[in-house]
Amino acid sequence: MTRSVLAELDAVLCIARRGSFTAAALELGISTTSLSNAVAKLERRLGIRLFNRTTRSVSITEAGKAFVERVAPAMTDIHDAMLAAQSLQATPTGTLRINAFASAAREVMAPLVLAFMQRYPHVHVDLVTEGRIVDIVAAGFDLGLRPLDLVPSDMIALPLGRARRNVVVASPDFLGTYGTPVEPADLYRYPCIRARLPNGALLRWRFEKDDQPAQIDVQGALTLDEPSLVRIAAQAGVGLGYIMEADVRDDIAAGRLVCVLEDWTPTLAPLALYYSGRKNPPAAFSAFLQVAREFANG
Repeated sequence: MTRSVLAELDAVLCIARRGSFTAAALELGISTTSLSNAVAKLERRLGIRLFNRTTRSVSITEAGKAFVERVAPAMTDIHDAMLAAQSLQATPTGTLRINAFASAAREVMAPLVLAFMQRYPHVHVDLVTEGRIVDIVAAGFDLGLRPLDLVPSDMIALPLGRARRNVVVASPDFLGTYGTPVEPADLYRYPCIRARLPNGALLRWRFEKDDQPAQIDVQGALTLDEPSLVRIAAQAGVGLGYIMEADVRDDIAAGRLVCVLEDWTPTLAPLALYYSGRKNPPAAFSAFLQVAREFANG
């Protein structure tokens, strides 16, 4: 079986799984034109149409469905055999695909991802950040990175064990002008920087002390949907900001921002890498897990 035929079969299986040429092209890392050409070549080779496609939609034909049902198990066996061979290599190579929340990716970028790349320079890391939880297997990812309490129950989790929490911060000048809040209810009297979640909802600031939780729907003249912008606005004295401590740790240490209500901001669930059980994982996957374990224990 030639390499081109394998690529054509992978293309068909990916489109059938994702239900979209665009999504399949993104997963495979090729253009939609290249993907369409690969499918067309296989259709000509087989003498059947595998997909009905228009500019707006794609659907698999009955012949395509029967073909995929027969081919998918065989392609799984082929890829497992290839992964088994790759796992024996002395130097990890290939591509490692990771899906993560943006905030989680920022926390581990330097101490884990970049440290791994320095140790294994022949591995290409494809790190994709998004706010929603995806099916990493269906989407073609090797690993996911989320808070431990959000890891799907059917996945294997590797807790990274680092303490995490949200903090309320403001610039020294802001606190000099408005004073310092003592308890969460005080926030209603302060201008705050509101945050919009990926689903469009406004973030309610969460607090807890002595097992007493509180949620505050803060008010303010500025609403942002990116934590790095909240950090900039807080430094500029626009208002109080609610942000992951890891994103502003250096600013707090340098005095650019001051942390308030610290006794009201509880520790959050640790981050965890997660993955599906798989036979014969490639060397790059195993190497990354080893570096992650060292990070977690460090």
